[in-house]
Amino acid sequence: MERKDEIAVFITSRESVCDECHETLGHKAWIQLSTDKKAFCLSCADLDHLIFLPRGDTALTRRARSYSKLSAVVLKWSQSRKQYERQGLLIEEPALRQAEQECLADSDLRKRRRLREAERRLEIDQEYLVRFAARLREMFPHCPRGRELEIAEHSCRKYSGRVGRSASAKAFDEKAVRLAVIAHIRHRETDYDSLLKRGFDRADARDLFRGEIDEVLKKWGTP
Repeated sequence: MERKDEIAVFITSRESVCDECHETLGHKAWIQLSTDKKAFCLSCADLDHLIFLPRGDTALTRRARSYSKLSAVVLKWSQSRKQYERQGLLIEEPALRQAEQECLADSDLRKRRRLREAERRLEIDQEYLVRFAARLREMFPHCPRGRELEIAEHSCRKYSGRVGRSASAKAFDEKAVRLAVIAHIRHRETDYDSLLKRGFDRADARDLFRGEIDEVLKKWGTP
């Protein structure tokens, strides 16, 4: 079971709806539960920028967690054992890459890395990603080069609850694309994740960085 201070993400066993954005998440959605049992998709929980590291390699998991400012344990209900079982971690990608780099002498790890990259390519609709990135670049022409693809990739992965998987995002709606950019800025350009890890209320933490995020949006947008 997870440590008391860990953020937990649950893979549901039934149809779910996010209590904040009201998106239908479907079966086997990835959600975070609040203390009053409300369900939030990964996007609304501000965890959608993290990537999944399956359990199995203790050394890799330990290193990746130590380097990641924010992480969450992923749990799934076992019907046979009548308890939640750990599936792995959601972790920051740079932290995982750093941990992998330290373990590259391990040939099994190199194989796992190749498999993970192959799985990543399969779970992303490449044509959709390119169109999403193009729309993002159109709206934010001064976004640093290459960031539009990075934002699009994180947003469009097929985990339930990512910004780019919503119906409005699939239509390249301006609001949905803007939300994806805001989420990226919040995690990459501010110290927001560190506050979440320390147990800050999500809404309070967002308010602290609202002005900082608006400044980056203005810098990236059309003057």
